[in-house]
Amino acid sequence: MSKILLILQREYISRVKKRSFLLTTLLTPLLFGGIYAMAIYFAVKDSDEEYKIKVVDESGYVADRIEDRGAAKFEVVSLPADSVKEGVEKGESFGLLYVPQLDLDKPEGIKLYTMSTPGLQLEDDVDDAMEAALERAKMDRIGISQATLDSLRTRVSIKSVSLSGKAATSGNSAIAGAVGTFSGILIYMFMLIYGAQVMRGVMQEKTSKIVEILVSSVKPFQLMMGKILGVALVGLTQFTLWVVLTSALLSIAPIMFGVDAHTASEAANHMSMAGAAGGNAQAVEAIGKINEVIGQINLPLIIGSFMYYFLTGYLFYAALFAMVGSAVDSESDTQQLMLPIMMPIIASFMMLGAVLKDPGGDLAFWLSMIPFSSPIIMMIRIPFDVPAWQLILSMALMVVGFLGTTWMAGRVYRIGILMHGAKVNYKVIFKWLMSKQ
Repeated sequence: MSKILLILQREYISRVKKRSFLLTTLLTPLLFGGIYAMAIYFAVKDSDEEYKIKVVDESGYVADRIEDRGAAKFEVVSLPADSVKEGVEKGESFGLLYVPQLDLDKPEGIKLYTMSTPGLQLEDDVDDAMEAALERAKMDRIGISQATLDSLRTRVSIKSVSLSGKAATSGNSAIAGAVGTFSGILIYMFMLIYGAQVMRGVMQEKTSKIVEILVSSVKPFQLMMGKILGVALVGLTQFTLWVVLTSALLSIAPIMFGVDAHTASEAANHMSMAGAAGGNAQAVEAIGKINEVIGQINLPLIIGSFMYYFLTGYLFYAALFAMVGSAVDSESDTQQLMLPIMMPIIASFMMLGAVLKDPGGDLAFWLSMIPFSSPIIMMIRIPFDVPAWQLILSMALMVVGFLGTTWMAGRVYRIGILMHGAKVNYKVIFKWLMSKQ
């Protein structure tokens, strides 16, 4: 055991001292924090840029009813369209909105003339303003006031409610699906990245003949386990630092833009009930929605399960990666051996849609129990309130699976690590596995 710890310590220290480790550990939280800060910035930022658009209305429906929308500022003029076009060409206004004689029930021929192509947001603002103006014209024609129409509109936001054995919890299926999918993708990335590190480390020691010196002092199995556990500890260290640093940055980001993250959701609800409008209300409401989404997520369970499945999933696959690394002499030889190992992971992603569609179904259940796919599939299912017994069973099977792959890898590793120049395939690996040597 002491020899495994020495190898673990060597692997851990040599990797955490690398510049690449320090850069990725620090830059990844900055990336997530920057994305979140940008989302808040654009939510609270009042656009200073306005687009003056002159309106020539020949229909009589729009002139008295069109209102400014977003960055689009409208000015109704009683001039010929050609004259206004000349003004647009001279830069007197950004564009001309031309409304010809039209059928109110089937409006056609409306054009926006500009010198440069307008952005998508500006086009949406103009479209919305025109739709609203024509809707008001239709309402006036049939004698319905805006107040009457508003009283008929009812906003409904349906949230799913799952009744667990302890209490009723309300959530949002879209949010749960997004969180689960994101967690599953992270698990896949981490297993692949750190598993590949183990495989490359084994191959480097094998090709440089360092391993021949090491096995004179330690058993091949001890060498393999020390390397696997050392890289696992590096991964856990990096993930823990990511969680701490990212959480700190996400907490600071709203304060930087003058938004109280704790009270944003409550303030948005009050503004919505009062019918508040305008840039500031929309900004606070946007931030409130972001924090409401975060508040609906059971972060302790997600993070705890993520770390468990990352660790056990990594150990499960790292043993297989180490087995492949010990059997080959170069990285190009790993391709044919890696395909069967990667197929279960690829299949898990192919089943992603079916699992999200029915996270409590038979397919999702069995995929979350099989160690080859459970790290990804169970992380997708957890936000949908998986029964405790299923989660415990899946975790237990992951331990059994890890012990199984470690036993297999150990038997192959002890022979393959000292084998050079041999052409290795799964038939040869099976012989090594069954060897009593």
